[in-house]
Amino acid sequence: MNRIGTVVRGIRTGVIKEGDNLKDIVVNSVIEASKEDNFELSDRDVVAVTEAVVGISQGNYVTVDEIALDVKNKFNTNHIGIVYPILSRNRFAVLLSAFARSMDKITMLLSYPSDEVGNDIMDKDKLRKSGIPMNNYVISESEYEELFGDFKHVFTGVNMVDFYRDLAKKENCEIEFIFSNNPETILDYTKDVLCADIHTREYTKSIIKEKGGNVVLGLDDILNASVNGSGFNPTYGLLGSNRSTEERVKLFPSHCQELVESIQEEFKNRTGKTIEVMVYGDGAFKDPVGKIWELADPVVSPGYTKGLEGSPNEIKLKYISDNKFADLKGEELNEAIKKEIKEKESNLKGTIITQGTTPRRYTDLIGSLCDLTSGSGDKGTPVVLVQNYFKNYAD
Repeated sequence: MNRIGTVVRGIRTGVIKEGDNLKDIVVNSVIEASKEDNFELSDRDVVAVTEAVVGISQGNYVTVDEIALDVKNKFNTNHIGIVYPILSRNRFAVLLSAFARSMDKITMLLSYPSDEVGNDIMDKDKLRKSGIPMNNYVISESEYEELFGDFKHVFTGVNMVDFYRDLAKKENCEIEFIFSNNPETILDYTKDVLCADIHTREYTKSIIKEKGGNVVLGLDDILNASVNGSGFNPTYGLLGSNRSTEERVKLFPSHCQELVESIQEEFKNRTGKTIEVMVYGDGAFKDPVGKIWELADPVVSPGYTKGLEGSPNEIKLKYISDNKFADLKGEELNEAIKKEIKEKESNLKGTIITQGTTPRRYTDLIGSLCDLTSGSGDKGTPVVLVQNYFKNYAD
């Protein structure tokens, strides 16, 4: 039996800057790593590249002023409502500076007790004891300050209401906070609305439009085209962006499909192997302590080669062993299970033998694996090599 299953390696590339040839850097780094660590590449190995270095190498940046200009032009007003932004100093704070720079007043509607990705904005135990219902209720800014004003996030130690208020004030913009889990609440304050949520954005926009919104846009509608020669993302706009400096934002990368296919072709030319390639951002997993759902990007993977389409079609070994082959042991059991795997149906969805093998998409599974491997700190491994992922017990 081959004892080695999935193997994951973080690949160091050196620091990548704007204008660098990312295709050559990725291929060279993986091949050099294989020589250094004495391993071979195989067909269906996966090479994943973090979206951060893709955006950096593309030079896909915008400034706070360019964002402010786009917002001003698209809303043509001095007062907008912002609905359901995530509570993030890296993701949303610099965008808020731009929005405040373009407006005289912002009314910000926040969901409670947490934002879309699980960041708490208040003490849940206090909320329960207060008797405030989760729906059909609006918490005013003064009520929030009285009941929850001392709340600080468990990881950052920051009260994000205070943090966002200070950012707006620095831009000489009046800001008012309200808290409601009904998005149409914003229409009691303004009809011009920027929906800042990520995965629920289409629903939020449609509800606000149906209830009488005037100009209703999402973050994906801002910087979806260039402003005075700036970077842009035609599909996601400001979604997936994060802070570069206090006055500049790196956008989620575009043209990822061309990149992954060119990297795959280069690997084929240099190694003879068909390597699957993907660009990955945030993984789709939830932290058990902070209750934060990691996925602040609009998708886990904005570009991947065809071999990564689809979802696993797996049987639960434990279930088969405990039920169908309960009387077998040792090599007889091993061979029976291998035979079961080899003869399994091509689509096992809904069958009892798949229980506990949630068929998430390959790109979401592998992207999460890669995000946990590379992290977002100082490991210096923006490329991840995953081997044996598509091999099973019977191979």
